[in-house]
Amino acid sequence: MPNPTAAMLVIGDEILSGRTRDSNMHYLAGELTKTGIDLREVRVVSDDADAIVAAVNALRAGYDHIFTSGGIGPTHDDITADCIATAFGVRIGVRDDARAILEQRYAKMGTQINEARLRMARIPEGATLIENPVSGAPGFSIGNVHVMAGVPAVFESMVASVLPLLAGGAPLVSQSLRINRGEGDIAGPLADLAKQYPHLSLGSYPFIQNGAFGVNVVIRGSDGGEVSTAIVKLSALFPEATT
Repeated sequence: MPNPTAAMLVIGDEILSGRTRDSNMHYLAGELTKTGIDLREVRVVSDDADAIVAAVNALRAGYDHIFTSGGIGPTHDDITADCIATAFGVRIGVRDDARAILEQRYAKMGTQINEARLRMARIPEGATLIENPVSGAPGFSIGNVHVMAGVPAVFESMVASVLPLLAGGAPLVSQSLRINRGEGDIAGPLADLAKQYPHLSLGSYPFIQNGAFGVNVVIRGSDGGEVSTAIVKLSALFPEATT
């Protein structure tokens, strides 16, 4: 049975402008790989309501799980929660359980909750909360969409909270081989090997080092034994290769 599929939606003008380097995609991809959920697509959209709604609806129709990052903070440009409610056609408002979490958090800090902070307690109707042990303000899941913060430490804590609740498949195993030849030299044998192992993913990633061309070949699959066998066959074709 194939693994569940996933897509990620990264939301924020700061990503598209280059002011912020996104690390959440890299983290999520690694965690999903270990869980046995195949990340198939990543999109980045600006803080534009129509663009967010359109992307959410397109992705949730095509994949088993959607993970979003960004846009659920206390400022005026944090519009993700409203857009998710629009995409699902449900109401949104301050929810008592989310408000209680924030009030408890800010009370411990000796800080008063205000209207801006209450924005983080606005949850679409029918959603379930995603725990945030780092800063308190929860994310939420609705349907197959899991909505999380953009701050990496908070995003990672929310991923840790939500992934155990999702059914995964067979974790992917990968092995790599470094071949000090150009891609043109290995393309034919690599294509032949790929035909022998249709259930494996064979990727070639070229590099230049000290003026010489080389390729890192990465073989991935859910069957570790099959991956190992394919690596051994590839090594035999290129005896100078190293792991």
